[in-house]
Amino acid sequence: MKVYDVVPGLEFDPEQDFAQSPAWFLDGTHSVPPWTPMFGWFWINFCRHGMQYGAEKLSLPTVKGWDWRFMNGGGYLTLLLVKTEEEKQRREVEFRKAILPFIQDYDGLWKGFVDEILGRYADLKALDLDKACNIDLLANFEETINTCRRMWEIHMYMMYGTYTAYILFENMCRELADIDDTSPDFHRLVSGFDNKVFQVDLKLWEFSERARQDGLADLFLNNNGPDLRHLLQETGNGRAFMTDFMAFMDEDGWRMQRMSEINLPTWVEDPTPALVNVQQFLQKGGGFSLSDERKKRTTERLAAEKTVMAKVPEAQRGWFEQLMRLAQKSGVFSEEHDHYLDLYTHAMMRRSTLGLGNRFVREGALNEAEDIFFLIPDEVRRAGLIPDQFDLRCIVDRRKAQWKEWHENPNPPALLKEGFDMDQAMGVLVRSNDPIALKVVVGAMPQVRPELKADLYGTCGSPGVAEGTARVIMTEDELHLVQEGDILVAASTSPSWTPIFSMIKGVVVDRGASLSHAAIVGREYGIPVVMNVFDGTAKIRSGQRIKVDANMGTVYLMND
Repeated sequence: MKVYDVVPGLEFDPEQDFAQSPAWFLDGTHSVPPWTPMFGWFWINFCRHGMQYGAEKLSLPTVKGWDWRFMNGGGYLTLLLVKTEEEKQRREVEFRKAILPFIQDYDGLWKGFVDEILGRYADLKALDLDKACNIDLLANFEETINTCRRMWEIHMYMMYGTYTAYILFENMCRELADIDDTSPDFHRLVSGFDNKVFQVDLKLWEFSERARQDGLADLFLNNNGPDLRHLLQETGNGRAFMTDFMAFMDEDGWRMQRMSEINLPTWVEDPTPALVNVQQFLQKGGGFSLSDERKKRTTERLAAEKTVMAKVPEAQRGWFEQLMRLAQKSGVFSEEHDHYLDLYTHAMMRRSTLGLGNRFVREGALNEAEDIFFLIPDEVRRAGLIPDQFDLRCIVDRRKAQWKEWHENPNPPALLKEGFDMDQAMGVLVRSNDPIALKVVVGAMPQVRPELKADLYGTCGSPGVAEGTARVIMTEDELHLVQEGDILVAASTSPSWTPIFSMIKGVVVDRGASLSHAAIVGREYGIPVVMNVFDGTAKIRSGQRIKVDANMGTVYLMND
């Protein structure tokens, strides 16, 4: 018997939801593989809320955010369009006022939000989950829910503000300089900036240097990742290394290998993925290559700014430069919001729910602590104060069986009303001018040019040409397989993938846009990235030699 649906009120209903919109798109970047019920509840409720909050707070002229539905572990979304020209014009006036804080003091605005959210995390972590009474455990959970809601408000307000400026800047570049964000010259304008994710990578590289200096390099290089933590504890230098490494984890390790889930351990719980990054830096050797690459990107950016600015009429240069400076923050924000917002909040969600899960196991309500990921908040509340009086295992058993079925029967990429095709659906996305849809989730569609005789066509995420051995990586658990000089082939990438960019020669991703992770990091490392090839992971196999020409958006299979 069902007690609650996974996301009550927001599960896909063809009759009602097709009446609202003829096209609902699967968020394949975040909800493949399928979400656990607890995470799906959080995402659908609060990503939805945050997108509508951000669009309304900024009074975006063409779109009021997105609506979301849950189906079989997947998140499906549709755009909420502004319907009349009169309303668009009114919102345009309000938007010009609302965007001013971003233009006047982006850094101060973002820092204020970072300080706010870090304060919330500190409050949540202050509770000792093992010693807390049931009342305090449940209160911590409720505050985690509030923190998630607030995170998404900050997330989408900042994202819409920054990315809308990026689109406005691109429009001016297209009009005045005949370039857009598939052009190498445009990429040079927005590259060469540091961010928190790169700073974490630098710290990991510094630990690799320390391991070399402390005589621990052989231990790292001759052992498997899962064994490293235990083996390091067997020597004096290793124990000192791990003491400092775990202090670093406590500060910046509140993240999981998969960005959009809570059913994997954080680096704080299990630092193996971070230790593998140290191992990979040792295998590569040399300095922290991103520092040198950034100097090159900065030089290229300054030259591109001078060239493009010369094409802008003097009367428009002031506004052009203001938009450019804000657009240049887009890549920084894209990476930093993952660290401070998504990853950290999801780690707090995992911490709080596991605290309750352990208590429920002790009191007989669940068999295993992680079974709580198959409940939703109302079911947690049902047993939260007196878990010894409730048995939630029947709900968990049913949901686990459903979750297994979701994995075996993947969700379709779109849900379309009868008579409405994908071309029409894509047209709606383009007309929306929604920066998240256009620059993160969907991106530009590839143009097939038969004269190029390519095997795969995509779009340019980062310019350049490279040839090498393909390494197809489907999940974060396979990142240790990447070797120096490989060309990474993946469905998409996320912050946990960033360290391997120092080892690879190029990237091919099935989906991506100019403000997606692979494109941003590829540009900073100066390696070519071809995006939106759609079936690269299906057609390319590991070990195959391939050539990527990101300038043309093409991929060539050199041998079969």
